[in-house]
Amino acid sequence: MSKVQLSCSNLTLSSLKTLVSIQDDGIQPYSWTDVDDIVLSGSVQRQIADIQARLRNDRPQLMNEATVWARAIYPLLMLAERDSVRAWSQIPINGSYPSFEIHGVADGVLGSGFAGDLEAPYLVVVEAKRGIEAKNPQYQLYGEMLAAARMNWELDSQGQDPQIIFGCYTIADVWTFTRGEVGGMDSDRPFLLLESSREYGSKLEAEIIVKILQTIVSDRLNTLSKAA
Repeated sequence: MSKVQLSCSNLTLSSLKTLVSIQDDGIQPYSWTDVDDIVLSGSVQRQIADIQARLRNDRPQLMNEATVWARAIYPLLMLAERDSVRAWSQIPINGSYPSFEIHGVADGVLGSGFAGDLEAPYLVVVEAKRGIEAKNPQYQLYGEMLAAARMNWELDSQGQDPQIIFGCYTIADVWTFTRGEVGGMDSDRPFLLLESSREYGSKLEAEIIVKILQTIVSDRLNTLSKAA
């Protein structure tokens, strides 16, 4: 029996729910969004200040997606790079579950790679399209998180189930983060548990955005170190 083929860019909630059990705990002040105690280096603080200074007189809501990405999104992603973790852009994300295969292209990724190829995505980013044909970015993000979690599970020598995966969608220069637990990797109907942050604007809250990104990377690297 052939597997169902899913494209992340065309996902709807109903199409996802036919194959995946989804539980969404909504927007709350989760522990992973509590970054008040994180201290950014002086170099990172200066780079954030430079980014915000450039954005202060911009109107990201009126810019095209490529310009916003270059000026407000990717520069902040790069400030979370550490050790082997790099910021990537326009990266294929593919996952094969027992009952379906899911494919997409992530606008952005924080993850580890080898010889220029992404291997382990820790956070995937969807840049929401605007205009009359715009779609809800959440479902594309959920699909990419499912694909990324599967990729990580296949690399995981411990076979951790569930897998923790993070995602984010951006609308202009506003970020919304999502934490996911993906389990039942070998079942016909895996599950996806979701937690979402509030919105963060780059102009005023870039430091919080970078702290969350750095925390995601640090926690993932610490987990991998303990498993080694």
